[in-house]
Amino acid sequence: MKRAFSFTLLWVCFLLAYRANAQSGPDQQKWQHNYEEATKQAAAEHKPILMVFAGSDWCKPCIMLRREVWDTPEFRDYAKEHFVLLELDFPRFKKNQLPAEQKKDNEQLAERYNQEGVFPLVVLTDAQGQVLGKTGYQPGGPEKYISHLEQLLQHN
Repeated sequence: MKRAFSFTLLWVCFLLAYRANAQSGPDQQKWQHNYEEATKQAAAEHKPILMVFAGSDWCKPCIMLRREVWDTPEFRDYAKEHFVLLELDFPRFKKNQLPAEQKKDNEQLAERYNQEGVFPLVVLTDAQGQVLGKTGYQPGGPEKYISHLEQLLQHN
């Protein structure tokens, strides 16, 4: 009985590890956390940057946006072809604090693009940093949000 339980537990752990690895595989769109790297990628791939100012551990609309849009297969597939993703997080809990350099970089970008201190704030820019549009949380799931982003880009 113990042997069967141990084998089952081992198998479940293997499947969970495999699934986690598959979700972060080479085909997944990765979120950048460094502005310079994001601008280089955007210039090389001729894509706009989707920059998100988020409070991952305290901002309910930020958490909802991640759950309802960013983490969906529909958005990930769309973003892979259309955006360079840049997440600028501002966690409040001590256990989630960022390295000092990243925190400083995020604060400098907030001074430039988020002077009002809005969370979540989604800023679309070109590779040179020119703002193409700004938005925040929008209910309705990935399809509606993608349509909203496309409308913002069309106005430029």
